[in-house]
Amino acid sequence: MMMHPLEPSSYEDTRPVVEEEEPSEPSMEELLQSETFSSAPIVRGRVYRGVVTTVGEQGVWVNLGSKVDGLIPAEELENLSEEERERLVEGAEVSVYVERMEPNGTPQLSYRQALEQEDWEKAREFMERGEIYRAKIESYNKGGVVVRFGRLRGFVPVSHILRAHRLMWGSVTPSAAWKNAVGDEIVTKIVEVEPNRRRLILSERAAAREAREILKTKLLERVQVGDIIEGRVTRITNFGAFVDLGGADGLVHLSEISWEHIRHPSDVLEEGQRVKVKVIEVNPERRRIGLSIRQLQEDPWKVKASQLRVGQLVRGTITRLEKYGAFARLENGLEGLIHISEISHRRIEHPKEVLHEGEEITLRVIRIEPDRRRIGLSVKKVDSLAYADLDMQMALAEADAELAAARAEAEAENPAPAEATDEAGQGSAADEGATDAAEA
Repeated sequence: MMMHPLEPSSYEDTRPVVEEEEPSEPSMEELLQSETFSSAPIVRGRVYRGVVTTVGEQGVWVNLGSKVDGLIPAEELENLSEEERERLVEGAEVSVYVERMEPNGTPQLSYRQALEQEDWEKAREFMERGEIYRAKIESYNKGGVVVRFGRLRGFVPVSHILRAHRLMWGSVTPSAAWKNAVGDEIVTKIVEVEPNRRRLILSERAAAREAREILKTKLLERVQVGDIIEGRVTRITNFGAFVDLGGADGLVHLSEISWEHIRHPSDVLEEGQRVKVKVIEVNPERRRIGLSIRQLQEDPWKVKASQLRVGQLVRGTITRLEKYGAFARLENGLEGLIHISEISHRRIEHPKEVLHEGEEITLRVIRIEPDRRRIGLSVKKVDSLAYADLDMQMALAEADAELAAARAEAEAENPAPAEATDEAGQGSAADEGATDAAEA
């Protein structure tokens, strides 16, 4: 009988199934032994990955593949950090830079320059992504400041440094005052990366917005109402002055600059001036820090007002006339208000019917309000009998004070009674001596 082959769909393989293993990644040693690894010729000025084969007196030998070994000279190892030297052990995979080819074909390698190349690549990535970089200032020169980026030295030109920061260092342009900048940290962005020219340029201005936001966030977390901080005036406006508190600004409103009335902040402040301020408001939601200069000074109004008492007669000069009353400046410099109802016993529509600007008159103090910094004055109560006793007491006190002053002045000009008696006694004794001598 003829046998027909089974159809593929009906064929059953009874042999055990063996799963095939996926090929594993070759190790570095296997790659080094492979003819295909680094088969291209070694080129000067390029970075290669290799494996440390020997650490000896000459230096560190690194295999670059295809049985090509290069040497990192011992003298370079001396310039590496301890941490970097510890990485150069037998079997370690490292990046190396080919400095040159020796006449015998051995590549002379540099581990330090390979690390620098990594930093150049990192710098390029920072620039392309527009990332913020906190740069520490190493030194300065007439063109700007030198900063460190890993193992590279970068440069921040003067034109790329915020004016506020330059003022903090003591001068808008580079000078000896910029020694204060060394060790300082500024927030920057990388704007130029040219490894061939070893040119790495950073800019604080490019990162100004982010820098201030970062610094202000930290400041808002740190400062509290009542803190006293020293800062520098960075900008003056019609409504106040901005003070840098360490990379971020707070505002001193016009009303918080001085106890005296000023028309503009520039009357008493200038950009770059160092000032002490008191924190009077911290508002994280509005990202605002309110400051005061005057609250660190004694209020001259309260000092002068303490010398006055209700009911006292004073002399004042009319400075301003308004529909509701007149303002008068007292001899001690304080200004008070004479309400229209306190100007005359008769009804008037406007103070100008009775008073004139520049006129000097006698006034009665009828109210002192330290919290509102107000003094109420009166013209019509000057001759009020209600204050007759007080006027008498104050007149007597004034007379006593004048008498005491006169006595003190007289005592200063004339000898004291006891001293006069002693001098008189000495004179008598001398006269008696002269008489005895004459009789003899």
